[in-house]
Amino acid sequence: MQISDAAERYGIATRKFRWKGHDLLSLYFLAAVWIIALLILPNALWQPRLNRVVLLIGIMSAWRYSWLVLNVCRAAYFGKVKFPKMRRSADQLWDSGWRPNHIHFMVTTYHEQPFTTEKHLQSIISELTHLNADREENPAYPPIQGTIWLGVGARYDEEVIEQWMETAHCPYLDVVIVRQNQPGKRAAIALILRALSRRGVHPDDIAFMMDGDSILGNGAIQKCASIFGAYPTIKALTTDEDVICEGPSWVKEFLSMRFAQRRLWMQSHAVSDRVLTLTGRMSGFRATSLIEKEFIRMVEADHLNHWLWGSFRFLSGDDKSTWYALLKQEARMTYVPDAIVYTIEHIKGNGVKRMRDNLKRWSGNMLRNGLRAIMLGPRCTGIYIWICLIDQRVSIWTVLAGFSTAILISLFVTPTFIITYLLWIIFSRLLMSVAIYFYSDRIHVSYPFMLYIAQITVAMLKVYMMFRLPQQQWVNRMNQRMGDDVMNKPGLRLTALYINWFYIILMLTIVMMGTGILKMPDGLGVWSAIHW
Repeated sequence: MQISDAAERYGIATRKFRWKGHDLLSLYFLAAVWIIALLILPNALWQPRLNRVVLLIGIMSAWRYSWLVLNVCRAAYFGKVKFPKMRRSADQLWDSGWRPNHIHFMVTTYHEQPFTTEKHLQSIISELTHLNADREENPAYPPIQGTIWLGVGARYDEEVIEQWMETAHCPYLDVVIVRQNQPGKRAAIALILRALSRRGVHPDDIAFMMDGDSILGNGAIQKCASIFGAYPTIKALTTDEDVICEGPSWVKEFLSMRFAQRRLWMQSHAVSDRVLTLTGRMSGFRATSLIEKEFIRMVEADHLNHWLWGSFRFLSGDDKSTWYALLKQEARMTYVPDAIVYTIEHIKGNGVKRMRDNLKRWSGNMLRNGLRAIMLGPRCTGIYIWICLIDQRVSIWTVLAGFSTAILISLFVTPTFIITYLLWIIFSRLLMSVAIYFYSDRIHVSYPFMLYIAQITVAMLKVYMMFRLPQQQWVNRMNQRMGDDVMNKPGLRLTALYINWFYIILMLTIVMMGTGILKMPDGLGVWSAIHW
């Protein structure tokens, strides 16, 4: 969401969909330009020699857009039917007097800006105060106590937190600082979980994993806690997110689009009582699930045994590790769209490198965890989520295949096809953006263009990362790196490069044969070549 002056410097406003006149005019203008271009520019779509090309693109498009329509329908069902029913049950339980026994906030922070840290802590105190407000009207309600478990990696963060807490007052809150003795966010989370395990938890305790740059929206904790109370089989949940970005305007719009997409997909996935990630910015858990030894070890030392690279540990992606640990238990998970958490992004410069690094990190996390989740089978994941995991990998190649088809046809058949392809891209991404607009704060005419650029960029990054899974870098965490010792082995690097190009050339060959650019030799021709 874009709010002026970085959401009134974290005062934050309530997100709501706004129809703005100039946004609609921009959208109409884009549609008008597309129609005029369609009428006056050379269009190679109906040329007989391109029938196979149109058929190929049509088949890929039919799959992609039928999949989109399915997810839009599922998201609408969750938002209009399933979740409102869940919310009514949760609110009825809360109104009857049920309360969680204790709430744990597990927070990791590293060299965060003091103002952001203060706003983060202030939001937690505000939520605990809100939870206990009804005790003034009904003293019979038990007090809801909370504990902040702070995993810090530097004395700097401790000093900021200690100074601020000296001036803050909340009788319902304790603060426990857990200093890291090993670098990395995973080590910090594991130390917190072990400290929590030693303290002990009640079956009705609820825990929230949070990053130190996240700010809770009003009522977020109550909305999540009541869902846990009303549905005892739910072991974890994740919430809506929005972004407060101090940086270039294009980054703000790009992140706005990403979070709008996230809302659509999360609601669709939650119909199956599963999600595809328990977002690290803020996710809730039953505390009893977090103190199991296997869960703690998974977060601390999650690793992958790869046929080429051997065994290597994960750097980032702790949210994928927590998700995978619960997925193996066939745990029920959900998404709470009316509970919101705000992510703070401080971006210097033009933002290109930062966004590229983020996309690379997110893509690597998906690839490292996706295949092993697929291997769990539909029994653990559920059939729909299992298909989603497969589709994540297939879509890498379908996006690149469409792009490659346009380039190859324009080079080898008719140059005007690139115009036809661009018109198709604008039309199709405009339709996709219409669905996303309903989950965004406003209509952004830049979405169709950003959507396509992001799809191509992410697909290329995934193809690169697919064969270099140990290579990991986390710029936000002191520019941590992992996998360099493995990646520096020349033989393995050459093997990865060879396989990488083999898959790319194989895709291009299939595209060229499918479009008729490359002819399959007949049996007589092959026989003559062998005996020449």
